[in-house]
Amino acid sequence: MHRRLHGRGALFDVEPAGLVPRIVGLRPYQHRALPLEHPGELPFVVLTGARGLGKSAVLAELRDAYKGHTPVALVDCAEEQFAAPPPERPAASWSPVGQALLVVAEQLAEPVTGAGRITFPRLMSGLVAVAAGGWGDADSERIRREVERILLLNESGSWISGFAGRWAGKVAAKVVAAATGTGPLVSGAIEATLESIAEGFASRRHQKASVWYRTYPNAGGHAQRGLILLSGHFRAGGTSREHAERYLVRALLADLTEAYAGVLPRMQRLGRPLVLVDNVQTGPGPGLLDAVLRDRAEGVADQVAFVAGLRGEGRELLRGGTRRELAGVARRSEWTPDPAVPSSRALLVALPPLTPDDTLHLVGAPDAPQLPHAVHRLTRGNPLGIALLADAAAQHPERAGSLADLLTADVRPDEDGPAAPVYLLLLDRLVPADRLDELTVLAAAHDHDSACALAAALLPDDFGPADVRALQNRLAREGLPTVPGQFVADPFVRTLLLLRLHLRDADHSGWRTAHETLVAHYTEDRPAGHARFRLHHQLALGRTGPAVAHLRDGFPVLDTRGWLHTLRFVAAAPYFHAHDAEGRDFTGHGDRRAAVALGRTDAQQRVPDGVDGVLHLRIRRLLHAVWLLTDPLVLPDPKVADRLRFELEQLSNLRPAGNALLWRASRDWPAAALAGRPPAAGGDDGDDGDDDEGDAGDDERSGVA
Repeated sequence: MHRRLHGRGALFDVEPAGLVPRIVGLRPYQHRALPLEHPGELPFVVLTGARGLGKSAVLAELRDAYKGHTPVALVDCAEEQFAAPPPERPAASWSPVGQALLVVAEQLAEPVTGAGRITFPRLMSGLVAVAAGGWGDADSERIRREVERILLLNESGSWISGFAGRWAGKVAAKVVAAATGTGPLVSGAIEATLESIAEGFASRRHQKASVWYRTYPNAGGHAQRGLILLSGHFRAGGTSREHAERYLVRALLADLTEAYAGVLPRMQRLGRPLVLVDNVQTGPGPGLLDAVLRDRAEGVADQVAFVAGLRGEGRELLRGGTRRELAGVARRSEWTPDPAVPSSRALLVALPPLTPDDTLHLVGAPDAPQLPHAVHRLTRGNPLGIALLADAAAQHPERAGSLADLLTADVRPDEDGPAAPVYLLLLDRLVPADRLDELTVLAAAHDHDSACALAAALLPDDFGPADVRALQNRLAREGLPTVPGQFVADPFVRTLLLLRLHLRDADHSGWRTAHETLVAHYTEDRPAGHARFRLHHQLALGRTGPAVAHLRDGFPVLDTRGWLHTLRFVAAAPYFHAHDAEGRDFTGHGDRRAAVALGRTDAQQRVPDGVDGVLHLRIRRLLHAVWLLTDPLVLPDPKVADRLRFELEQLSNLRPAGNALLWRASRDWPAAALAGRPPAAGGDDGDDGDDDEGDAGDDERSGVA
């Protein structure tokens, strides 16, 4: 298995067999049979999850694992070829589903070990009938080109290619003559196609296929009439087209079933044919999925293994599907469909993030042993993020000591492709491209109201509250988590967006405007629980004084658990460069937080009049220590972790009532930082008991760098 597919053994394993080998009946990368888990009806496997969790990588690996051993096809429903018909093809005779079936059949037709190519006479006839509906004013060359592609189905390289090419040319000539003659265009083209199939193949199997459309509704037992009706329904659009597309999908599956029928084919062909459908939530995906599931629910059997990738959880598309975690299907899927629910024929398997051990195998940095754990903390196990950061560390070993430097390093993901900064490559794959600018701004928000404030300040006037809500709902549909207190709840994606916000303007003006807008939004007259939001954004601008004062003055009087939560929340502010006395970024990259946390700047710090100077400096050191150690773009500093332990321990001596919580935090928080984990919420197993509005739990950091 490819090195970037760690943690996916439940799908690929051989001994004992993983899910896909049990469904296909073949060992991956081998022409050796395995017992089928579902010898009768089999599930339509759908891999679910947000962007970047490796669905596309798994499907590509499955194609490589079975290519040449059993018929296999991979189609990405998000590709441009499924978005619109070719310039010369009328929309009435083209659809994403029809195009996908042609692409799938072209791949499935390729020869495999021990068996020749598969032909698709049923599907060919149907696709010609559909194409004929758009030949009203076509030239003969275009008709010939369309017909030959449908009939050849990627024959190049096979022993029969010469004969097939000549045969396809004859069929095309007949169809062109019929289509450009004086008779009815569609019926003439269909008649020529059926005649040519009958002449070209003498076997009983192909003769059966040529009359398969006799059973089309209202065909009256006549194959030609069935194809004419199919063509008409397709051109009609709407539900009529869906009906026709369903028959085209059934034709593909019937051709595959026929290829495996009889004693000799069963002896020559091991395993089942495999169809892989990426981004099944878009383009032709829903139509393909619905057609297969409905036919299986109605007893129209097939023996094709389908594995699809679906962005999000698929709650709307597959309400009745059986849901399993990946680990739960490693040995048996325990799948049983509901006869009355077509979508129950789908087995939805959620792909989890990678573990720290998986990350350790992917990220190698001998000079930065803490890097793998730091990468896992930043990415939260996102496979795409781990893989690209591993590439960056390999191509730029001098930057392996800083995740911020790795994210801004140029990486060439493909040998022939251009190099680009890692964070931009990740955003290109992890967020909707059509909303990248809006998300870059809204990533700093905590809820709908604060997002609207940012939109009013930094986005065009036509992007209003309704658009803000629609965008947040879209993120949820695509599988990103929903966490109270964060507009973009995935901490890794949020970090990348905020990094883009900071770097988008040379003078960082957009960055400052965003945080100044939120400081103004969380004004003094808002509820007390909102003070920490204001302090959070002031700290993001480099203004440490208000946070130190609030934590210092609140320490003797506030509930200890709530005080710890406020410290953690405020210190989760993003950090970009060092700041000057006015809170502005300057051009250097120096990080002064460690120096402050270790007390090296205490002598230069003026303590405000009338306050406890020892407590003031301790809170200042503590704030900077937590700010640095919880920053997922900075490798943990053991010296700062030790100082954090000391400062919390000393504070525990000053608050007898909160001694236990502070003492536990003094042990748990430094250990979590060094292990690449976020600190526990309140110092007591992550339960902080704080019900203030906007609590974001362990995912509250609004962005870091």
